[in-house]
Amino acid sequence: MKLTDFYNEVSRRTDTAKTEINVADTKRVLSEAFLVLSKMDAADLADTLAKGLATAKKKSAK
Repeated sequence: MKLTDFYNEVSRRTDTAKTEINVADTKRVLSEAFLVLSKMDAADLADTLAKGLATAKKKSAK
């Protein structure tokens, strides 16, 4: 998956009847998230990603 495809998929999933978000907004938010992640050391990055993925797994199981 290309980064653009990732941005587009996230945008499709978050743009709902209750929440309007376009691809440009998604890209801006994810870009900032990647900037924050890029400043973390490897251990903190791995821990943060593991926690985020665990949370996502719980949500998808519902």
